[in-house]
Amino acid sequence: MAKFTLSVPDMSCQHCVNRITKALAGLGLSKYSVSLEGKVIEVEAPDIKIVMDALEEIGYPASMVQDGL
Repeated sequence: MAKFTLSVPDMSCQHCVNRITKALAGLGLSKYSVSLEGKVIEVEAPDIKIVMDALEEIGYPASMVQDGL
């Protein structure tokens, strides 16, 4: 599995974190961290598009963060 970092600018409270965590767990992912302060998600997944689609579906569009940015 590859590691990805996603920016989630609409994440603003603990409720958001809980919804995102539930969505990631629902995809069967076990290696991820959700940072409210940084508004980022670090995740190990076989296909990042599946993760991004799941986040979009629950109202949290995400974009890839490039290394070094």
